[in-house]
Amino acid sequence: MDVPLPLVPAKILTAPTTITQFPDYPKTLILEQCKTIKDLNQIHAHLIKTRLIHNPRVAENLLESAAILIPNLPMDYPISIFEKLEEPNSACYNLMIRAFTLKQSPNEAILLFNEMCGRSVRPDEFTFPCILKACSRLHALMEGEQIHALIMKYGLGSKGFGSNGFVLNALIGMYASCGEVEVARHLFDGMSERSVGTWNSIFSGYIRSGCWEEVVGFFREMLEMEVGFDEVTLVCVLTACGRLNEIELGEWIHEYVVAKGLKGNPTLVTSLVGMYAKCGRVDTARRLFDEMPRRDVVAWTTMISGYSQANRHREALELFHEMQKTNIVPNEVTMVSILSSCAVLGALETGKWVHSYVMKKRMKLTVTLGTSLMDLYLKCGSVGNAIEVFRKMPSKNVFSWTVLIQGLANNGQGKRAIQFFNSMVEKKITPNNVTFTGVLCACSHAGLVDEGRGFFVSMTREFGIEPEIEQYGCMVDILGRAGLIEEAYQFINNMPIQPNAVIWRTLLASCRVHKKVEIAEESLKNVVKLEPMHSGDYILLSDIYASVGRLEDALRLRNQMKERVIKETPGCSVIEMNGIIHEFFSEDNIHPDLVEVYNATENMMEKIKLAGYVPNTTGARLDAEEDDKESSMSHHSEKLAIAFGLIRTSPGTTIRITKNLRVCMDCHNATKIISNVFNREIVVRDRNRFHHFKDGSCSCNDYW
Repeated sequence: MDVPLPLVPAKILTAPTTITQFPDYPKTLILEQCKTIKDLNQIHAHLIKTRLIHNPRVAENLLESAAILIPNLPMDYPISIFEKLEEPNSACYNLMIRAFTLKQSPNEAILLFNEMCGRSVRPDEFTFPCILKACSRLHALMEGEQIHALIMKYGLGSKGFGSNGFVLNALIGMYASCGEVEVARHLFDGMSERSVGTWNSIFSGYIRSGCWEEVVGFFREMLEMEVGFDEVTLVCVLTACGRLNEIELGEWIHEYVVAKGLKGNPTLVTSLVGMYAKCGRVDTARRLFDEMPRRDVVAWTTMISGYSQANRHREALELFHEMQKTNIVPNEVTMVSILSSCAVLGALETGKWVHSYVMKKRMKLTVTLGTSLMDLYLKCGSVGNAIEVFRKMPSKNVFSWTVLIQGLANNGQGKRAIQFFNSMVEKKITPNNVTFTGVLCACSHAGLVDEGRGFFVSMTREFGIEPEIEQYGCMVDILGRAGLIEEAYQFINNMPIQPNAVIWRTLLASCRVHKKVEIAEESLKNVVKLEPMHSGDYILLSDIYASVGRLEDALRLRNQMKERVIKETPGCSVIEMNGIIHEFFSEDNIHPDLVEVYNATENMMEKIKLAGYVPNTTGARLDAEEDDKESSMSHHSEKLAIAFGLIRTSPGTTIRITKNLRVCMDCHNATKIISNVFNREIVVRDRNRFHHFKDGSCSCNDYW
């Protein structure tokens, strides 16, 4: 006989915890035993039921629990409590102002302070530090000065707020964070007694204002006066040491940390990691990082940023992959650092993963994060994705617009870049020098000479921006690329500022394209005076000599390089495959798949020869035989990387290459034919710009 089984509910409900005995004076219960939203709801209900909610002290305790003590509780809850208070006192206002500031809503804190004053609730000594901190967060100098006036009004007499250390510390911090460091220092100097907290207030203010030299000088003064300091002080000073490359002082602090047994402080050790990384001692930073028993997101991000800032981008990505194996959740700063490394390496797939992670975690698309995503896509030649991110950004600043304009220019979409510039101006966003560099680059790459002249003039006439060396360089490039070599030469000679090596190098590169030997020789003379050891300059003139048949002069110049021990920078091309970065060098002999790659390259070159490719050996070694020249040209780094991409990706997949040097004429011609023969889109980012090869043509229209 079958015995029926008892019914089991799908979900077993546990009875809510109840407060068996509610004390007459519930302060301890509310502030110490109330740990969760559930507890808060139960206590709140009981207070309403018993009408204890109308007791100001009890209401204040409940408000403190809701606004400050219980983590991750939205401000809606404490606001609902606060709004039902008949006559909230200064303590209640203080709690709400503090909560808004802590929860990154300083605007609301200031509005509430204004309401407090409007309702004639007198601020007390605890109000001012909270509201001044909100002003510091917003860099709200005008509001801070008004609050300072109130402090003076209420602080008459020796026992007033004006002599309160906490209030003065907050004032010092407010003025320093708003850039008024002299006012902050004046307040500091006028204090008869200074605690460590006072010193830290001005240190923190200097840090927020970027006054790195003042921080270091102030700390040295502190040591001479034998004033005590704490770990907060050291964190500030280490930050300044990193910015100023003050490695000796940083090492002294490191020795102090070890001697005083402070290596257990993760914030302090993380600051040491950051200091060493910024001072170029990345390996020392990594050793410290590896020794840390516990590493939070700030520690991981600091080390990743250190690699990124030191141009060790592959190691930054490798460390990020290690971080993913832990339970540490990356933050916005982590994402920005990784996107920066992805952008430099052209690691589009890893960058796309970061983008999908940002969306999955519903991270706010801030100006910084959104601009970093745009920069990644633009530096990987993915213009459509960059514009999509730009349009989805809730707010944009001049830097966001500038990155887009510059990126479009570099990707051969000069006219589109100018359209976005015009939209930017229409939206009343004032361009800066860097914006005009982007616009002028757009004119240069698109051959828009007259437009370029117009923008250059409008900088001063319409926007009051005096051109700097970068904008003068763009004008030389615009004229030179268009073949107006003599005009470009005269433009340089008439410049009101001294031309640098980049200006003359730009003209020299244009001379190579248009085979202007005499001006090229003059350009090299001027470059060598400024940067005598740059190999690319000699190679440019050597190539010009070779292109006009002056082989003896070309050989002479190459021999000069050898005599002066000027080493030629080897060509290096990078391709990302399944999240792994592969590097190829010209005539590579170290890649692990070398045999396979060379076989694929020979096969590729044979096929494009059948399609009409004729090797251009002008840029090959002058002392080599013709067959050797052709072989050398076929083993340029971008050709090896493209061949690798052809055999390791499925048909139709876009191949993306990043190269450290300018693409040579032969590789440019070869890649156009490769794109047609193998039916592939190939995106090559060289030192100057992007080349989008498709169906046998390039986005630059052979104008680069």
